[in-house]
Amino acid sequence: MSGAGENWLRDGLGDVAGADFGLWVSGVDYIAGWRGAHESADQLNRAFLGVGFELSELRAVASTNEEGRGVVRVTGWSGAVNRLAGLLEGLADGDGGAR
Repeated sequence: MSGAGENWLRDGLGDVAGADFGLWVSGVDYIAGWRGAHESADQLNRAFLGVGFELSELRAVASTNEEGRGVVRVTGWSGAVNRLAGLLEGLADGDGGAR
């Protein structure tokens, strides 16, 4: 992206910046989806803190998808994600299911 000229926002985006593309779709309630995701992300972040993670290393983040459905993404440093995976593996039985 060059940043120069009037089409700098679309530079390098190809079809993504087509006439039907938009960050927000009229009539979709993104706020309701985000609110639900935000509550879930807060709950997950409290659980992370409860088992010894710092939110600077591993955290849940609320978002929405293009249909306005709430989405929670977990983001973190690879070492913290490896520790989380180890905790989850420790909860699984030999068949891969939860105990």
